Amino acid sequence: MWLSRECRNISIWEDIEFMKRWLGLIITITMIGASVSLPSTFERAAAAAPSAGFSDTKGHWAEATIKDMVNRGILDGYADGTFRPEEPVKIDQFVKMLILSYSDLHPNGTRSWNSAFLASLSLENQTILQQDYRYFSFEPSASGYWAKEFIDIASDLHFINKSRYTDFQADMTRENVAEVIYYTLQETEFLEDSVFGQKMAQAYGDINSATEREQRFIAEALVKGIMEGFPNGFFGVGQKVTRAQALIILERLTHKSKRIAVNVSPDKLERVVPTAGGGSKIIVFPDKRMWDAYESLLTVGALRGANHDVFDTTLRLYKDQAEKESVQNQSSAASSTAVNEEASIWLDPQYNTYGITIRLREGTLARNKEVIEQFANGLFGYNASEFKQLFSDVCAKVEGGQIVSKTYAEIGNDTVTLLIDSKQKQVIFSIAPKK
Repeated sequence: MWLSRECRNISIWEDIEFMKRWLGLIITITMIGASVSLPSTFERAAAAAPSAGFSDTKGHWAEATIKDMVNRGILDGYADGTFRPEEPVKIDQFVKMLILSYSDLHPNGTRSWNSAFLASLSLENQTILQQDYRYFSFEPSASGYWAKEFIDIASDLHFINKSRYTDFQADMTRENVAEVIYYTLQETEFLEDSVFGQKMAQAYGDINSATEREQRFIAEALVKGIMEGFPNGFFGVGQKVTRAQALIILERLTHKSKRIAVNVSPDKLERVVPTAGGGSKIIVFPDKRMWDAYESLLTVGALRGANHDVFDTTLRLYKDQAEKESVQNQSSAASSTAVNEEASIWLDPQYNTYGITIRLREGTLARNKEVIEQFANGLFGYNASEFKQLFSDVCAKVEGGQIVSKTYAEIGNDTVTLLIDSKQKQVIFSIAPKK
């Protein structure tokens, strides 16, 4: 602390000597500070302030994304003012970037989990973050392996499988990235129709050099519009992912508006269907019959007015608006005691199966009879009356507490399997074409 000359009771010459000594000390400290090693790759470099840009990103194809992601603290530049966008990204770096991409950076420099991200997680994963990582600082560990907590979090949330990596300092390959995307999407969104994804993946000349497991990951990354192939017609199996590419991929993963639009072809029975939460997914129907059955879902659902919705390939029918709101607002991780719609008509394109599920509460049959009959007319054609008779007989017995001995029937070219829960008074009619 500086003291006044009067308090120190020294002469002006002594004061000058005192000032010289202090000035020398400050210069020495400055020189020592300059000799300290430069910040690491994972620290913000003063010479590479994002507002000033980097010397090697001007005009780069990912320049805008690099600037935005650096400003968000997802990845830093180097102390020499470069970003090195074409340098390979390491596995541990990518995992760190993934975790930070799901957090918000606040003006005071602190971070917190993004609210939309938390809402997308299962109750189990929310609990893991709130309890096991309640003191997580979003910073590299000061002692021990710097990336340990980032990797542990990603593993606990099932975004990665730690046992699959023998060296977290290795370069990230494109199939590695596709795998992380696949499992992250499985925990935060949903997986797309595998048929459509596989069709996209098979269009690339090098896809067969990946294992079947890797092809599944690649297909998901493609159909989600998060990754894409190269102009030469190859996906780039085995190629390393650069720092710039990693940022683009993570931006698409965490911001749906940034994803690549994927075109569908109705001629190939491909269709975009709505999903819960305002999203959409692409479905490939196995034949024209199921394509038409989906059209029927949209039409017959309207017979219940506002007491219905259609998500994926399922029409849900509700008793009233109160039940509809209860079902739509409950968590996807709700227990088996959760409220369910009173009836549903569903299609399963992957297994070429149709179904009707009905929960026989008071008035259920009366409210949904017209909807189910209209759907049966379109699905069974001339044989619709036979199915409607089976449906009425089985529902009447289950509703009356009687035992249903018949659990299998053949109607036209279809087999109908009955799954009955007498206690819950629930009947599932599973319909599949004869083999």
